[in-house]
Amino acid sequence: MDSQFSQFASWRWIFFINVPVCLAAAFLLMRAYHENIPRRRIHIDYPGAILLATGMTLVILAVLEGGQAWAWDSVYSIGGFTLGAACIVAFVLVERRTADAVLPLWVLSRRLLLTTTLVSLGVGAVLIGLTSFVPTFLEGSIGTVPLLAGLAVAAQSIGWPIASSFSGRLYMRYGFRNTSLLGMAVIVFGALALVLTSARPNVWVVAACCLVIGAGLGFASTPAIVAAQSSVGWGERGVVTGANMLARAIGSSVGVAIFGAVANAIIASSGTGPADPATIIASARGVFLAVLVCGILGLLAAASMPRTVRVVS
Repeated sequence: MDSQFSQFASWRWIFFINVPVCLAAAFLLMRAYHENIPRRRIHIDYPGAILLATGMTLVILAVLEGGQAWAWDSVYSIGGFTLGAACIVAFVLVERRTADAVLPLWVLSRRLLLTTTLVSLGVGAVLIGLTSFVPTFLEGSIGTVPLLAGLAVAAQSIGWPIASSFSGRLYMRYGFRNTSLLGMAVIVFGALALVLTSARPNVWVVAACCLVIGAGLGFASTPAIVAAQSSVGWGERGVVTGANMLARAIGSSVGVAIFGAVANAIIASSGTGPADPATIIASARGVFLAVLVCGILGLLAAASMPRTVRVVS
């Protein structure tokens, strides 16, 4: 019960820190952003949405519960992965024949859109890896109070908007690819520092690592999505933006399942239980190492972006 309360308290402080930022952004959008949208009749892609949601849910459930609620070679794991993969395959087939697809396949057939989508996938995984496991790591390893644990991970929310505000100048001068590449490199550096220092937990060191990683997320995510939006016409920008946001959400969903499976496997193999500080440190270090791998994969995706982007007005 104490662990659940402390985790709730950490998320509560993160919530109250983000609320003023969201309200300020909403006010600026309502005051300064105006658009004229041509209206046309569309058909909602219910089959595609249902197949995608069902497939991802089954795969995430199989990853998260495999080796815990049931064995990896059990009928539940095999059935979850098989049915999930079948739903995703059916989703691809449906999207090829749907006029107003929830995720048009042409989004993944263009190099720039594919690579920026992969960058967003990595951003989502890194983001959820920190916000989900850093508070538990600090509270369980050295007994940090929930307020400080929440503020440590909230440092990421400070680095992100600051870096995003400067990223516009960078990608206008050095290009979208180079700016995203810089951001992913900063993420890798921060994640590596987090892995190396996790053996001796310290609130301020963890907060500094989260601040650096947050800055990397700002430098990587903003030019990636702006590059994708700038490369298509007005009628396709909503689709491209939605696909990019969907990739980030999938990265978060699949990422938290994989990170949870890593943590659960380390805790189960320790034999000391999840309350032991040494076990918590070991499981968190495994998660941070997985975050580092996601950062490296995102770095490779950013390096694969085209060097020049043809801007469509």
